[in-house]
Amino acid sequence: MGEKVKLVMLLGGGAILGSVSTLVLLKLLPRRRGQKYIKEDFRLQGDGLTLETTKRDYSSNGDHQRADADLLKDEIVSEQLTRNIQFFGLESLQKVTKSYVVVIGLGGVGSHAASMLLRSGVGKLLLVDFDQVSLSSLNRHAVATRADVGTPKAHCLKKHFSSVFPESSIEAKVLLYDASTEEEILSGNPDFVLDCIDNIDTKVRHRLRKDYGIEGGIPVVFSLEKPKVKLLPFRGPNGEEENPSDYQIVPGFRVRIVPVLGTIPAIFGQIMASYVVTQLARFQVQMEPVVNLDMDHYRVLHQRLIEHEESLFGTATHVQVDVEEVMYVVKELWHGRSAREQIAKDVGRAMWRSVNELMLVRWDRAQPASVANLILLKFNEADEHEQRTLDDIRKEEPEFFTRVTSVLQRARADFGL
Repeated sequence: MGEKVKLVMLLGGGAILGSVSTLVLLKLLPRRRGQKYIKEDFRLQGDGLTLETTKRDYSSNGDHQRADADLLKDEIVSEQLTRNIQFFGLESLQKVTKSYVVVIGLGGVGSHAASMLLRSGVGKLLLVDFDQVSLSSLNRHAVATRADVGTPKAHCLKKHFSSVFPESSIEAKVLLYDASTEEEILSGNPDFVLDCIDNIDTKVRHRLRKDYGIEGGIPVVFSLEKPKVKLLPFRGPNGEEENPSDYQIVPGFRVRIVPVLGTIPAIFGQIMASYVVTQLARFQVQMEPVVNLDMDHYRVLHQRLIEHEESLFGTATHVQVDVEEVMYVVKELWHGRSAREQIAKDVGRAMWRSVNELMLVRWDRAQPASVANLILLKFNEADEHEQRTLDDIRKEEPEFFTRVTSVLQRARADFGL
């Protein structure tokens, strides 16, 4: 892969109960040595068993060394990863075992992401975090115990990981990611970099638009859920309420006034690991946004359908869906966007605004407006659709025709039609 390998970076926000968290995919353009990165769009034991650890052989590939492709020929390793082999296939999983992944930030998000990357067979991991394990972090950390309190998180994970998958090459760096350490951390041509940092100032995502003019085109996994728990008041040693930023170890980092339900950051870490592993294995998955609209939006779309039917056919008697079924069609089938958009472009507030430009129309004019015959289109697309026949669409846009037909077949199966 060498110098021309693209470095792919995955950014994950520290997930806090009810807070918006992000997981962003970046690609870093090929670079020459010494240049700054240029970002673009983006021991096993059992009953009486004593097993020797398989010796690891590494061959030079680019700037870092990767695990040998024959790693899965070891009986112990192949048995440990047998379910992954069954899922991906042997050749695809070999791509995982030969990969190199960097995880920056090893708290509630990063520790779970790193743990599952290891358990999935990633051949080489770099674990980076400047912080130490604290008692209060045990509610959400993937592997830390009370015995680990006070030790660097990077060393904690490396220690535990060595007993889970000793064949993986694990390096730990007790570093704060910033401009001065960026080159050291990101060198070596990693296949993925996971940003699990929980402060804004040192996240790479924070500089995308400012430094590189990147304003979109980056897949994101996020939560639309509004915060349900507020920040706690911060009281200093004298009991008086004070400014929590005065007590931050590093500017921009969270302090203990942030309530955290431990399961939430773990979910984000698991999602990140799942995405990375499937990408490494070249396993095609389609990441979809979570559509979380108000019932008022679905009522508007339902009423819009009724009015359209009355305008076009003179009656709305063939509308065979209620508001709940409209929610299924919009949310589950079309993911809150036009059927002509295969990739989510509008998220968050932009998704809400886009609803004002959408309407439901029949796919087949000869069939009633049922859950298995409704597509979501923009107004101008709907007008164009009404002027065409399905035969026209099949001949002129076979790919679009096949995709819509497949989605509507799912609706028929879901409703037993």
